[in-house]
Amino acid sequence: MTPYDRLAALGLTLPPPPSPIATYVPFVLEGDMLYLSGQGPKLADGTLKTGKVGAGVGIEQAYEDARLTGLNLLSIIHAATGDLSRVRRVVKLLGMVNATPDFTAHPKVINGCSDLLLEVFGERGRHARSAVGFGSLPDNITVEIEAIVAIDA
Repeated sequence: MTPYDRLAALGLTLPPPPSPIATYVPFVLEGDMLYLSGQGPKLADGTLKTGKVGAGVGIEQAYEDARLTGLNLLSIIHAATGDLSRVRRVVKLLGMVNATPDFTAHPKVINGCSDLLLEVFGERGRHARSAVGFGSLPDNITVEIEAIVAIDA
């Protein structure tokens, strides 16, 4: 089963890759390593999921926002490689949560992205990860996630 088959089975389709909001590129492909810039929970129509986790945004909603962010990362991987089947391994994620100072469940939030990558890539989606809290994120988004991916030629 291909990653696209798995996405379809989940009822998901790849959105257009999000455009950068500042002076950077969405990815850098260096040899067999793909470095993805941080992405957030942006719907296909451009709407951003915003708010502070722990104050108005609960863990369940933030988990879904991280899952949506994972879908956006997948769209950039597809744009960079032309085929999600070229993913040899998701190597590392950095998950940032726009959270109140007393919020401590950052890993549960970023699991939204991690779980999606496992569902789409199987064991190739199992990765190292950091999940941390921030006092703010660009445009007040709930989460931002960046990734490092090994690809086949």
